[in-house]
Amino acid sequence: MALRQRPHSLAGKVGLVTGGTRGIGRAVAEALLREGAGVVLTGTTTDAADRAARELGAASGGRVLGAACDVRGDGSVAALVRVVRERFGRLDLLVNNAGLGIYKPTPELEVSEFRAVVETNLVGPLRVARACLPLLLEAGEATVVNIGSLAGRHPFAGGAAYNASKFGLLGMTEAMMLDLRHHGIRVATVMPGSVATGFAGRSPGDGADWKLSAEDVAEAVLSVVRQRGQALFSRIELRPSRPPKKPG
Repeated sequence: MALRQRPHSLAGKVGLVTGGTRGIGRAVAEALLREGAGVVLTGTTTDAADRAARELGAASGGRVLGAACDVRGDGSVAALVRVVRERFGRLDLLVNNAGLGIYKPTPELEVSEFRAVVETNLVGPLRVARACLPLLLEAGEATVVNIGSLAGRHPFAGGAAYNASKFGLLGMTEAMMLDLRHHGIRVATVMPGSVATGFAGRSPGDGADWKLSAEDVAEAVLSVVRQRGQALFSRIELRPSRPPKKPG
């Protein structure tokens, strides 16, 4: 009987996490650092990114770097990739986590708001992945994880912009997986349900007794990254194990 392959080690690997200053992105960055990887995390401002990197850096031996990036801008993303190459010289893992949530009934939703959400949540991951491809290909074996949502399969009232972005992200990610798997790049989407992170202006404590935690999502990302051999986690759906029962 053949021995099962051991989980893939992240020691010496480098990950890029967009939207890594708080919530899911920060939990993913922290998990990667704990596993021995170097990390570049991004925020919308230099101050926020630097502050998160400092807070995480004390226990990482300097293996983390913060950088400002707007995933809606080609120039900003190109500058980010230069930072990754100059600081670490390689990239083994990309986690597209930066996101925007605007929830309004369709009659109240401005087209500009719809575009902002789609540009951030759908076009942004494509823009970042394309810019990172040369580094990912150089790694020989790399992984891209796009943070989706169960809202990518289940629409809800007031979610016209967000649902559209996450439905699109799911389809795009699965097409990317088919395009890149024969080039040594594994592509997956992690789709959490309700997460207690304070996303879109909510309180981080709202529903924390039953919602998923950011760490739950980070562990799913690690599962994708650790998987090797002939198997590929192309999609992981996460749900709270005990959400409140609906009345009736």
